[in-house]
Amino acid sequence: MIYLDNAATTRTKPPAVAQAMLEALSSYGNCGRGGHEGALSAARTIYGTREKIAALLGCPRADHAVFTANSTQALNIAISGLLGPGDHILSTDLEHNSVLRPLYRLREAGAAVDFVPAGGDGRLDYGAFEALLRPETKAVVCTHASNLTGDVVDIGRVGRFAKEHGLLFILDASQTAGGLPIDMAGQHIDVVCFTGHKGLMGPQGTGGLCLREGLDIRPFAVGGTGVQSYSETQPAEYPTRLEAGTLNGHGLAGLSAALDFLAETGLEAVHAHEDALARRFYQAVRDLPGVRVYGDHTAPVRAPIVTLNIGELDSAEVSDELAERFGVATRPGAHCAPRLHRALGTAGQGAVRFSWSCFNTEAETDAAAEAVAVLAREAR
Repeated sequence: MIYLDNAATTRTKPPAVAQAMLEALSSYGNCGRGGHEGALSAARTIYGTREKIAALLGCPRADHAVFTANSTQALNIAISGLLGPGDHILSTDLEHNSVLRPLYRLREAGAAVDFVPAGGDGRLDYGAFEALLRPETKAVVCTHASNLTGDVVDIGRVGRFAKEHGLLFILDASQTAGGLPIDMAGQHIDVVCFTGHKGLMGPQGTGGLCLREGLDIRPFAVGGTGVQSYSETQPAEYPTRLEAGTLNGHGLAGLSAALDFLAETGLEAVHAHEDALARRFYQAVRDLPGVRVYGDHTAPVRAPIVTLNIGELDSAEVSDELAERFGVATRPGAHCAPRLHRALGTAGQGAVRFSWSCFNTEAETDAAAEAVAVLAREAR
């Protein structure tokens, strides 16, 4: 199988990830729940992973790196813990449901939400940020890159806008952590939410959020923490404040190993390889009769994603053909991005997404492009 569904989850991991998880499974106790070696080993690894993710995302304090099961959980914590009834929030048409649904729920509770529109080409209207601003606007919540088109949001520009108007900036880095540089301070980001199983190349069930110093996030869940057990309320200190219950120490051991791989290989090298493969594929399919490719492929910086349709064929049918006949794994359908599909005019048909990791090759990319060419000829 040629696996080109890395925007959903990376399948090939650095070998050290599995080894670290195997060792953790046979030796770790519960972090913060004992003074024996098993508990201490888990605690050391988890704190070390905090230091690594904080360094990667430009978070100045390791204790402000909070772990969750995924970016969806992290976004729910940030959105529900910082915003509430009466607040006005700005977001965009590029968002995944992990942003949209928490915002819609907040809207039902009395908040107001406006979305910066995307045009039929998928590009954001950045001028709409100013146009939609209200006196009660409290935050901007947006993605770093569309999981549908791979278009990258200018988060430096968005961060400056937020800072100028005294707004919180919550960033969804699900598609970019591990691929594109993120600097919380330099880009004026208050909270960055990430998942471990995509560009970070860690295991599923890992993710989290990094937050700037001085931010007061209401706990999303409360419960056991291993400290302050006689207190009736959740501890106020980070990261414990937002980490009720047992952490996924085994998964975080794997994430730690993945972060070591990224540090050794270099973020720029990883992105350059993935970007070259995505652009190679785009050049091979862009002019095929009947093929429509979505997104701005003239942009100098993109996530390694190419999304297309063939004629009027249903995207699920195309994806099934690619898998069954050609051994190419892709993602069809709506991609949990309903607003952008409506903007692109693909709400009914969906679209077929190809996405790369640093473990894909030119030969795999060329084979996938040839498969699209065959299906395009057959559809004429």
